[in-house]
Amino acid sequence: MQYTYTKKRLQFGKQCNFMDYQKIEADIKPHIGYMNNYIRIDPTTQGTQYSKIYSVHEVNTNTATFKDTGMYHSEGGWPKDLNIKDTEQTVRYKRKIEKDELYIHRMLQLLPPMEQCILQNDACNIYEQYFKYMKPVSLIQRVYSRTVNVYRDILPVKRQITHLSWSPDQGNRFAASYCNTDFIKTINDNPQSYIWDVENPNTPCITLKPFCPILTLEYNPKDNNILISGLMTGQVAFWDIRKGSEPVETSLVEFSHRDLCNEVLWINSKTGTEFFSASKDGQIMWWDSRKLQTPTETLVIDLCKPDDQNVSRAIGISALQFEPSMGARFMCGLENGVVILGNRKGKTSSEKIATRFKAQYGPVISLERNPTFVKNFLTVGDWTTRIWSEDCKESCITWTPGHRNFLMGGAWSLTRFSVFFLIKMDGTLDVWDLLIQQDSPVLSVKVCDDILTYIRPHEQGQLAAITNKRGTTFLLEFSEALTTNQKNEKLLFTALLDRETRREKVIEAKNREQRLKMKSLRNTLNNFEIECAMGNTKIDEKDSKCHESKNDSILIYCEEDYKNIIKAVSAKYYSNKYKSTFYSLF
Repeated sequence: MQYTYTKKRLQFGKQCNFMDYQKIEADIKPHIGYMNNYIRIDPTTQGTQYSKIYSVHEVNTNTATFKDTGMYHSEGGWPKDLNIKDTEQTVRYKRKIEKDELYIHRMLQLLPPMEQCILQNDACNIYEQYFKYMKPVSLIQRVYSRTVNVYRDILPVKRQITHLSWSPDQGNRFAASYCNTDFIKTINDNPQSYIWDVENPNTPCITLKPFCPILTLEYNPKDNNILISGLMTGQVAFWDIRKGSEPVETSLVEFSHRDLCNEVLWINSKTGTEFFSASKDGQIMWWDSRKLQTPTETLVIDLCKPDDQNVSRAIGISALQFEPSMGARFMCGLENGVVILGNRKGKTSSEKIATRFKAQYGPVISLERNPTFVKNFLTVGDWTTRIWSEDCKESCITWTPGHRNFLMGGAWSLTRFSVFFLIKMDGTLDVWDLLIQQDSPVLSVKVCDDILTYIRPHEQGQLAAITNKRGTTFLLEFSEALTTNQKNEKLLFTALLDRETRREKVIEAKNREQRLKMKSLRNTLNNFEIECAMGNTKIDEKDSKCHESKNDSILIYCEEDYKNIIKAVSAKYYSNKYKSTFYSLF
């Protein structure tokens, strides 16, 4: 839309015409009284100088002339007929001079003034390295820890913390699940859990309000606003803290776990919405947060008949582990002490849970792969901690001595791959470094007097969050010696793991060989007894005694051979162990 406004030139107004005219604006007459006070003074000039007065006197002096002169003396004292460049002539002339009788006396007279001149120009090289032949060794750093913050449950009735998860945005927040696993205490329990800010230990920044207590809680590794949780009813819940403090979606009860859902973990997917959960009912379920009512896949841990899955024969799952760099492979620890190395891509159920390790005597409390050496994993249970390799299925490659108190959990350090942490029932935290010593922890800290329930190291390695049974979270900071890798530590730790793995393989091979010998011997004896019973052989009493003595000698030989092999391998192992400890210390 356009509007044009028009106006004639005559209506613009007239031009301005200026003119000169005389007009007095104000006329002020002089005051006669003021004129009497006016005194007329003749003009005068006066100068002042406050600074000091100096005199200047210039004199022309004679110009001094300087000249630089020098002399190059390569090797003096040679006769004119001697060619300096000829080595034989110079050597011959030197020998002639040295044979002279006055040579020694002249040298004694020349040495004192020459030495004085040399000492006048003597200097010390402050950058000189005196011990170049020695290899530099780093100083032994002191290991210590300190408590940075303490986060306490704001409710009057204290609840234990069952799980903790760091946020992916550099770990500025962490989510803790508060739940009493005791059935009697759970009746009047408040189900809310908290998300804490690391800088504010007084009040939680976000309060999660589910309809039942949360056992486990995990941040999405790609989005710090999304979480998943396992509930006490066996269901799984999806959270988005941007939409409020209540769960966005929850799985249906009839398609969820039959027991407490104690483990949930995110898995690698293109959409970033898939995760899987485990429970003590012996089932592993895979979920998609976009359609959370029913699981996408279910696996029953039935070790008796894997192909014929039956939940009544399933063994409860106490620990779950997933490494993002290993694709579809996962690990789970069972309540009977068995660790299963599973593969989701298996065609049948038996292929999915084909590899088994007899790890602990009781339930596997913690199960975690080494962040750098993913083929090696840590298991915590009963009173010991064991480190395993996927190449050795019959026995672990190293283990800790038995502890007096029951172990409640463990975790690898995310920055220094030879360090792992253990928490115990008496409230003590043990820090182990396998490169320094393998028989005792390098640091043992009394965190509190209550039972410690969970530990989760920070992704940067310097911090670790430790929880106890009274709902208190302790944020500990460790020294640089426990968080930073030294120059050759990766090579040393690789050599340590390879050496222990080879040792276990040798022992496994020897044990397998001995078992085959014993099996063949038993088969021979059984066949002999069958033939004797059927009457096919006629052996007199003397021959039978000879045969028995021969079998006894074979058994004795096998036992002695087995004992000698065990002694030789043990001696070699302990010698290598002491050598590695000595080199790591010095």
